[in-house]
Amino acid sequence: MQITPPRIFGTDSIRVEIRDSSTWSLLRCCYAHFFVRSVVTMSLRRVVLAALVVILGVSVPASALRFRLTSGEHQCLREEIHKNVVVTGEYEFSEAAGNSASVHVTDTRGHTLYKRENFPDTKGKFAFTADEYDIFEICITSHAPPNQQPIEREISLSMKHGIEAKNYEDLAKAEKLKPLEVELRRLEDLSDSIVNDFAYMREREEQMRSTNESTNDRVLYLSIFSMLVLLALALWQVLYLRRYFKAKKLID
Repeated sequence: MQITPPRIFGTDSIRVEIRDSSTWSLLRCCYAHFFVRSVVTMSLRRVVLAALVVILGVSVPASALRFRLTSGEHQCLREEIHKNVVVTGEYEFSEAAGNSASVHVTDTRGHTLYKRENFPDTKGKFAFTADEYDIFEICITSHAPPNQQPIEREISLSMKHGIEAKNYEDLAKAEKLKPLEVELRRLEDLSDSIVNDFAYMREREEQMRSTNESTNDRVLYLSIFSMLVLLALALWQVLYLRRYFKAKKLID
């Protein structure tokens, strides 16, 4: 018969002595299960956190497009911007000797937010802040010299708004933030932007619900009024025909 030596575990103040091998095996299995469960839980948390960071990182792509424009023509693009949102944009034209371009940014009220006319440069930037929710229009025009055939130019336009337009590198230098603090600040701004978007969507939903309810009430009132008018018209027709037939002595 093999005698299992006593095994002692615990802290300095509490010590437990185990002489039974089966009890020690059971305790060791419990420790192994607890350790594996802790590792899996920490791994899942890290995976979820990494996935959340990736989703938040790619959820705000910048809007960029590329198109062609012939000299003498203009192209206008529209963008909906919320209130108190910073908008930045970069445009680039393909090389064309002797050609120039113009860029105008206006709102629905006709206010000019950015204007640059007949410039020979191939690159440029613009920035503005939306005072209220509105649809902003960006018009790009290509100009050619009078004695030159129209040339088709390729135009690249990239726009950023909200936290996309915020320069976190300058912020980190100004406030002396660490890379992790900058990333946390960016995530904080992103969460605020998402909350504001949800609040705006909720407000629009309430407005639409109010409009639908008022429309339903108007339709109901119109239906009741139409039924009353039809009933009154039918009663008037019956009475009129009755008097007519009595006058012709067709009925008593």
